[in-house]
Amino acid sequence: MIETRILYEDNHLIAVEKLPSDIVQGDKTKDKPLSEMVKSHLKEKYNKPGNVFCGVIHRIDRPVSGIVIFAKTSKALARMNKLFQEKKVQKTYWAVVKNKPKPNKGTLEHFLLKNQKQNKSYPVDQSRGKISSLTYECIFSSDRYHLLKVTPHTGRHHQIRCQLSLMGSPIKGDLKYGFDRSNKDGSIHLHAVQIEFEHPISKQPIKIECSPPKDKLWDFFSAANL
Repeated sequence: MIETRILYEDNHLIAVEKLPSDIVQGDKTKDKPLSEMVKSHLKEKYNKPGNVFCGVIHRIDRPVSGIVIFAKTSKALARMNKLFQEKKVQKTYWAVVKNKPKPNKGTLEHFLLKNQKQNKSYPVDQSRGKISSLTYECIFSSDRYHLLKVTPHTGRHHQIRCQLSLMGSPIKGDLKYGFDRSNKDGSIHLHAVQIEFEHPISKQPIKIECSPPKDKLWDFFSAANL
């Protein structure tokens, strides 16, 4: 039920919790995407007879969980797209890794290139890649795993997954980027926990938060950071 996953809604925007099994937009799998689930919800909730507008503003990878925002009007979509292009949307992620980074916090910069066939990004030289930048900080540790707070400054393909792996700290469950085994449910321990921006219509500051999915490891780190 998408209704139980709504994090924020007004006349122009709706933010929902994406589960690791969801895709944001339709793809070759033909699975029903999150965008269509939101459309169905809006159509039923507001009893709309015709097509319902639901603009995809941004995406996160299928095995990743967390906040995804959709536009309910074309005006909001255009303005949110502009905010993303101008880097005026601040996204924060939590990532669980096995290898503690050294130093404990810092900034990573790489030039990344997407391999379309493999659906994977690789570090390349400056002439071939796009600059990718993020900051990270280890905010809590267990006996075996470490919780990183990650703030991306660019929005490249698989950026966080690739850059943390290049640092020597691949994300738990992320076989594609060097973790030694997958999670049973196909997820990886990367979660979009918070997003902040100026509302595209009202200009009011908006801050949306989302707790990680329920599992023992996420529950442990969530409790430790309350």
